[in-house]
Amino acid sequence: MAASRDVPVNLRSARWFAPRDLFGFLHRTALRSEGLSDASISERPVVGIANSHSELVNCNLHFGALVEGVKRGVHQAGGLPLEFPTISLSEMLMKPTTMLYRNLMSMDVEEMIRSSPLDAVVLVGGCDKTVPAQLMGAASAGVPAIALTGGPMQPGNFRGRRIGAGTDIWRYTDDLRAGRMSDGEYAELEAATRPGVGHCSEMGTASTMAALTEALGMSLPGSAAVPATDARRGSLAEDTGRRAVEIAREGLRPAAILTEMALENAVTVLAAVAGSTNAVLHLLALAGRLGIDLPLERFDSIAARTPVLTNIQPAGEHLFEDLQRAGGVPALLAELAPLLHLDALTVTGRTLGENIGGAEVWDRDVLRPLDEPLLPSGGLAVLHGTLAPDGAVLKAGAASTELLQHRGPAVVFDGIDDLLARIDDPDLAVEAGSVLVLRGAGPKGAPGMPEWGMLPIPRKLLERGVTDMVRISDARMSGTGYGTVVLHVAPESAVGGPLHAVHDGDEIVLDTEARKLDLCVESEEIARRLAARPLPEPPFRRGYGSIYLDHVLQADAGADFDVLRHRAEEDGTEPYGLLEGWISGW
Repeated sequence: MAASRDVPVNLRSARWFAPRDLFGFLHRTALRSEGLSDASISERPVVGIANSHSELVNCNLHFGALVEGVKRGVHQAGGLPLEFPTISLSEMLMKPTTMLYRNLMSMDVEEMIRSSPLDAVVLVGGCDKTVPAQLMGAASAGVPAIALTGGPMQPGNFRGRRIGAGTDIWRYTDDLRAGRMSDGEYAELEAATRPGVGHCSEMGTASTMAALTEALGMSLPGSAAVPATDARRGSLAEDTGRRAVEIAREGLRPAAILTEMALENAVTVLAAVAGSTNAVLHLLALAGRLGIDLPLERFDSIAARTPVLTNIQPAGEHLFEDLQRAGGVPALLAELAPLLHLDALTVTGRTLGENIGGAEVWDRDVLRPLDEPLLPSGGLAVLHGTLAPDGAVLKAGAASTELLQHRGPAVVFDGIDDLLARIDDPDLAVEAGSVLVLRGAGPKGAPGMPEWGMLPIPRKLLERGVTDMVRISDARMSGTGYGTVVLHVAPESAVGGPLHAVHDGDEIVLDTEARKLDLCVESEEIARRLAARPLPEPPFRRGYGSIYLDHVLQADAGADFDVLRHRAEEDGTEPYGLLEGWISGW
């Protein structure tokens, strides 16, 4: 006897498959043509699997096996898994930057979820911008969602030393430029750096976002730091698939999880791991999608009372997989419990406090106690002043202590080409106390706000033993980067921010304790310079690039698109007001 075609009416997919009319007929035959029977389609929650696999993204190359694990879990729980591809963003290969396309990927994810007969979705992502893009898209779509991150790659090994994929590379590259490392040794390093799939192994942006996704409550407890090639990640994929079916039946939507409490928990974890400054942009954008007020000042106040607990590169010594060995993110959250909103709901259906009950720490060198931290506070600092009226960000936990209060003359570079052409010029007028300034690298100026903020130390200073300088820009920095690097200066130069007015030799003051970043030039003179200096011509005049320039917001708003932010009239509704008539029609 044929199975019933009736789909439970409380499921979103019922709008497609339940009607006993021509349109229901057509929707069901679309799946029948894939070889599915009534038994597969009937009375089953449909779980979409958003797969960001790409052969252009080494971080995500192993997702085929993860997706198969998710499918097994969905089947085990009585659901129907349907995989679909999305844009995938390669931090290594995409130019000028993946950040130019984060919002595009979020739109891809959002529209695929909204327009398809899905009762829940599993977000499979790993590389830096894929995870925030997926979270942003899912938050806007409003369909129950759960994330599965891809895990860190195994460490490299260079001449008997375990190395990461970013932080160590920047140090060795400085050794090469200073003549302390040969070309042959550097080629040997290249072959050893990335021994397999998975995202960067330090507390870079990918590791940071994996940890924050778990802290937000959007992924299963203990999932963030399991290595990409560890068999336990396959088990997590199954668990995630099973839970996806359950949240479909429960109707547990992202907005119920991604609350103000959850975002503050994520900021606390960001500070405690001295995580990537890129996460500031992503959390700001996510808050904007949800209509939650999360000003930059709250990042600073939370960071100021949160000690750095993880001894992981670039602020410490170990790698992200070592956090898993030490107890994982649940152990970190348990240490931070007095600073967290433990009653925040998570995708498990339980509170954060319930999820971390019984978590233990197994390695105190990797994960420090709350009362014996790696640093007492200051993993992150938000600065304001005449050079950054709308804010700037400093990863203070990875900066040089002696440079956190500094005054020095500016050496200004107009864009990346100017920087690369002159930074190693032996005649460059620069000293160890100078402040390197890069402008034209923000959301509109670059465009896309590339990771150019960790300006290289001039070669002639490297040769003298200088290892750090104050560097300021409207750009971003790799989460694996380090040094006294001030980023995300807002407003950016390309829209007429004060950075556009800086001249060589102008004194700049960085006072981290006072949270000040000042250009020591009278306000009238700054205004005169800005009026006299034209803004750059738009780098795009057609296509997505033109749309991007028309709609991208500044760094203090997460560099999201204005048209993608939450609107009050959407409260309590499905975005776009998705009605039956949209489905039962041509």
